[in-house]
Amino acid sequence: MVNWATFSVLLAVVVIMLGAWTRLVDAGLGCPDWPGCYGFLTVPQSESHIAIANARFPDTPVDVAKGWPEMIHRYAAGTLGLVVFGLAVSAVRQRRSGAPFKLPLFIAAFILLQGAFGMWTVTLKLWPQVVALHLLGGFTTLSLLTLLVFRLRKFSAAQAEPPETDHLAPLKAPVSAGNLVSFRPWLFGGLFLIIMQIALGAWTAANYAAVACTDLPTCQGQWWPEGMDFQHGFDITQHVGPNYLGGQLTADGRVAIHVTHRAGALVVLGYFAVMLALIWRRDDKRQLHGPVGLVAAALTAQITLGLANVLFYIPLPIAVAHNAMGAGLLLSVIYLIWKHYQLPLQAQVQTATPTTIIHQEMTA
Repeated sequence: MVNWATFSVLLAVVVIMLGAWTRLVDAGLGCPDWPGCYGFLTVPQSESHIAIANARFPDTPVDVAKGWPEMIHRYAAGTLGLVVFGLAVSAVRQRRSGAPFKLPLFIAAFILLQGAFGMWTVTLKLWPQVVALHLLGGFTTLSLLTLLVFRLRKFSAAQAEPPETDHLAPLKAPVSAGNLVSFRPWLFGGLFLIIMQIALGAWTAANYAAVACTDLPTCQGQWWPEGMDFQHGFDITQHVGPNYLGGQLTADGRVAIHVTHRAGALVVLGYFAVMLALIWRRDDKRQLHGPVGLVAAALTAQITLGLANVLFYIPLPIAVAHNAMGAGLLLSVIYLIWKHYQLPLQAQVQTATPTTIIHQEMTA
């Protein structure tokens, strides 16, 4: 089950990258219906099938080049759904052994909701609110699957632990993680900032605001561009009905979104630079050096890809990599928090062992 859960995480990353690819090549409406494509299981390519498809959807003629990215994304997402449902079934069967089963069931239910958002993305013609929520749902699915992997690995390790260590259980008492325990709320604060930045990135993508600023470090030659329309840029009451392919916002609204996303990146960078440096310095036992280094590397890569996106005018490989690294940064922060939560348990085992030896010597 651990291997399948790990596979689902990798597949979720692929689905996120395929979603970014589909959006960046303007193929979000490559198939105007759902779950098929012009009523077919695959993109219509023969002359007869194309004629039938054009008759069914006269307002959206077949574009094979845009239909395939959309369908490949759907195939990958459907495969992920099947894997998740398989994990849920397996978890229910193994629930008596103590394996986690509530989380797999929740993920399976969330996949159904995510599928509904995928359908609404098409049927509501890329309505920005739905597109942004669909993107956030993909990152949420990935995060939940990663947490499932962590819990399954912990369960497997506990199952493999030799019974001789059970005599330590009565002597284990809650202890702190030393100088690192005070960082827990700050770690969750960092996770919140990452989620908000991902949400800003999703809103930027949904409203096609990535190209609103094409220079660095300024935007349109100004540090704070005049005329930015934040009210229009962050209007979540946009009407349902228009085709939002290419976006409907004014230039000033898109600039406001882009500048906000940049400002958010600076806040995230400053926050994590200080927090990671403090954790590194106070971690005298080097228990979190690995996770801290991983977050720092992911953050550096993500900032670099974001800058490259602007400098090179959103090249497809870099833009897709920017989406993937956003997922990587999120997972690295979740991993750091998970490892931080394991510190008290590790300290308990280390504390209990010498206590047992002293007790044995006194009773000998």
